[in-house]
Amino acid sequence: MATPDPRATWQRALVALWSLVLVGLVLGPALGPGYVLSYDMVWVRDLAVRADVLGLGSGLPRAVPSDAWVAVLDEVVPGMLLQKLVLLGMLLGGASGIDRVLAGLGVVSRLAAVTLWCWNPFVVERLVLGHWPVLLGYAALPWVLLGATRWRATGRAPWWLPLAVLLGSLSVSAGLATSLVLLSGLVLGPGERRLWARGALLALAAQAPWLVSGLLHVRDAVSDPAAARLFALSGEGPLPGPLAALTLGGVWNAEVVPVSRTGPAALVALLALVPLLVLGVRRARREAIVLAVPWAPLVLLWAVGWLLAVLTWAAPGPVGLLAGVVPGGGVLRDGSRLLVLCVPLLVALVAVAVDGAWRWTRGRWATPARVSLAVVAVLWPVTVLPDAAWGAGGRLAAVDYPVSYADARAALGEGAGDVLVLPLSSYRQPDWNDGHKVLDPLGRVLLPVPVASDELVVDDVVIEGEDQRVQRVRDALDLSPPQARADALGSLGVGAVATDLTAPGPAPDVAGETLLDDGRLRVVRLDEVDETTSPTSWQVAMGLAWTAHLAVLLAAVVTGVRCARQRLRRNLSG
Repeated sequence: MATPDPRATWQRALVALWSLVLVGLVLGPALGPGYVLSYDMVWVRDLAVRADVLGLGSGLPRAVPSDAWVAVLDEVVPGMLLQKLVLLGMLLGGASGIDRVLAGLGVVSRLAAVTLWCWNPFVVERLVLGHWPVLLGYAALPWVLLGATRWRATGRAPWWLPLAVLLGSLSVSAGLATSLVLLSGLVLGPGERRLWARGALLALAAQAPWLVSGLLHVRDAVSDPAAARLFALSGEGPLPGPLAALTLGGVWNAEVVPVSRTGPAALVALLALVPLLVLGVRRARREAIVLAVPWAPLVLLWAVGWLLAVLTWAAPGPVGLLAGVVPGGGVLRDGSRLLVLCVPLLVALVAVAVDGAWRWTRGRWATPARVSLAVVAVLWPVTVLPDAAWGAGGRLAAVDYPVSYADARAALGEGAGDVLVLPLSSYRQPDWNDGHKVLDPLGRVLLPVPVASDELVVDDVVIEGEDQRVQRVRDALDLSPPQARADALGSLGVGAVATDLTAPGPAPDVAGETLLDDGRLRVVRLDEVDETTSPTSWQVAMGLAWTAHLAVLLAAVVTGVRCARQRLRRNLSG
């Protein structure tokens, strides 16, 4: 049995420790008691396993399969703890993966790499937006590259590759990015070239829940063309969209952009990054630097991510037309989200540049000067984005739900039919969440399937939702008196109405039995409801999709156990 290299061991330990420090500084108060509720990040104590989380709701499967995994896992691990584990894992996992990609470089360059990986505008802006499935895909990305490289080189996939692909496929956009990463790693580079078909099968199985559910909802899968202009890659401070994208910024929502990105610091970040990229390219070409993954897929991924992001900035009209005609085309409208594909190449080139500078100074510079160089190389991402610290400046603080939410869940129980959540607006800014905007959590707390608005308001422009059932509910609420509203809602499969009394917006009275009214929430059960169920064909299709999805997990577990047993036998016999 080979003896571990002590030098490599302490270097890995140092990088891991530094990663932990960085992640602690980035998350800060988010790791405290309570739930982090920010835009689309809505966690509750116990999300019910319902038809909508399985892809059988009336709306598009935007949170499939991520919600289903949360609903299952929070039966074992409390939702609060599960969220902390996810937040830690999606940053630490990616840092560990990129460190393995760069394992052949010096420790200073690897420290610089994990700093840039964990501390950049993409991570901060997506954290505040609550896009945790995207960031889990971000964490899985280097592992998928490593797994694809080993698979191609040896003809056998490592046991953890299916698990990495699965973790990277918890949302539509993350799943598409993960699939592209996997296939690019299998097609480009040295080794077996005929694995792409098996790789495509693995990717399809991992994406099966949202893919099949999307096909079942294909009639509603086109988006409002006007949304493309609103979601396009945006400039930040002095940087126009393409340059903001080069520095991994450019999110469409100005509310989540760190203040430092709106001033000179954004330009300083660009001026620091570009020379490092140039030096990294020159050294990689001149010295034929070899990483743990080939350069070709890294370059391809960067080109696809950056060009598609810039396309949304340069030509939002055609992108909107595509989204309005082609089902699922709306996934391309969020330009800066595509920049996840750009990060591996940027980080690798910066690491190569830092490694070259560190080696060049050996024997030329005094030790204090070299230490100063190392500090600057490692910490420059922090200095140009200081407000990423401590949960984006406190915006990611953990809070507790008011007791009204538990009371509402207990009062309504499972009930008959679905529950309509009023007012019909997507986001709330509750005082108990420090006024921070969050997707209405009430529907996730309750047990029945929620019927809620899927409209978005961006810059005072209303982006139409795709769920036709919500529009029929709006028509029912326009009726009078309250009994007529209740009858119409009941015919649509709505068995209860839950109203957030603190949220702005109309919430018409509906006739029925009041189960709770405490001044914050009101829950009314309707007298009659025509319960609706998904067609049997839909249930069969989704059952097959989930079987394929879980088969990926089973493959990872079985192969992992087999590898562990073989390793144990070798250790015992050696």
